[in-house]
Amino acid sequence: AGMAVQVTVLPSPRCLFDEPVQIRVGGLQPQQAVTLRASLVDESGELFQAHAHYRAASSGELDLSCAPALGGSYLGVEPMGLLWSLQSKTPYKRLAKRNVLTPFCVDLEVYEGHGDMSRLLGKCTNERWFLGEGVKRISVREGRLKATLFLPPGPGPFPGLIDLYGSGGGLIEYRASLLASRGFVTLALAYMAFEDIPTMPEVLELCYFEEAVNFLRKQQQVKDAGIGVLGLSKGADLALSMATFLPGIKAAVSISGSCFNSFVPLKGDGFTIPFHPYNLERMKISESGLVDFSDVLDDHKDPATWDCRIPVERSLAKFLFLSGLDDMNWKSDLYCQEAVQRLQQYGREVEFHSYSGAGHLLEPPYLPLCQASIHRVLGMFVCWGGQWKEHAKAQEDAWRRIQAFFRQHL
Repeated sequence: AGMAVQVTVLPSPRCLFDEPVQIRVGGLQPQQAVTLRASLVDESGELFQAHAHYRAASSGELDLSCAPALGGSYLGVEPMGLLWSLQSKTPYKRLAKRNVLTPFCVDLEVYEGHGDMSRLLGKCTNERWFLGEGVKRISVREGRLKATLFLPPGPGPFPGLIDLYGSGGGLIEYRASLLASRGFVTLALAYMAFEDIPTMPEVLELCYFEEAVNFLRKQQQVKDAGIGVLGLSKGADLALSMATFLPGIKAAVSISGSCFNSFVPLKGDGFTIPFHPYNLERMKISESGLVDFSDVLDDHKDPATWDCRIPVERSLAKFLFLSGLDDMNWKSDLYCQEAVQRLQQYGREVEFHSYSGAGHLLEPPYLPLCQASIHRVLGMFVCWGGQWKEHAKAQEDAWRRIQAFFRQHL
């Protein structure tokens, strides 16, 4: 008998969720065939798993940063493949963190051979946190605000960000908490389907978002260089509206967004932007009950839709647009191109990146692709699109770009 098989996670078994790690196995036989399995149980008790077949080097070592997977959930050299390919047995489950004060624990196990996993050789646990050391989480119920404030440790001053998720509503904190762990004061803001905010408000008021901006600007640790806003999906068009109509916004990131106001009218001071007209008869439902919404919106080139446009060209803010070319929820890349053309036409600076094979839900890195899941407001299973490997790469790249963009402009 040789030495016991050891699984190690470097540089440390504890890290932030968006950090890559090096997974190594020592003490194997030369060229030994093994299967690695990752398991994660989410907060609702749902099990997510991934596995891959490997062969040890002649030294009896296996290093996932250079050894190729020969089969399983993914192929080739993918140092973080065991994380981004996690999938639940129940179809259409989305892995998302509800309580950012606890980590996701990923159990990494090594089994003998490439067949049934009957002989466990070794294991360890990777604790992946959403809140960095010393980051404070503060619940905000001031005025009408329903939000959570995240403060990095130290006096700062730090750039301030408002973080908006999509039309599924709720108060989503995990992206904001990760950004705070990276040195931003971040306010995660609820605006639909949360506490006493209706599931489908009749109108969204710009002054609510202005309240959020004012609240953030008066925090002592926030740089007074202006505020950034980051939005996904419906949150993205709100981010564009905030950057257009609120003077305090210096930089805005739209992820899988539209430059048209979507779903709910937006009421400003003396004006209302109607929502982009749609027709639900154009939705397509697959045999398995998945809904494809990509054709429900009226053609954005039709002048009848133009009063729903957000006049981004009036804004002095800087913009970054990110979209997946495999977005099956709506044509985010087309809407993104429309906004970019309009901004460039007016001589505005704008950055944009589209990712082939990426879907609608571009999340922080290593959260696995969710191709379809239940939309909490619509109560239907909705297609989001995306190919596993391409989507994973897009999330890593987008995360770097978002942080660099806000650092540059704030």
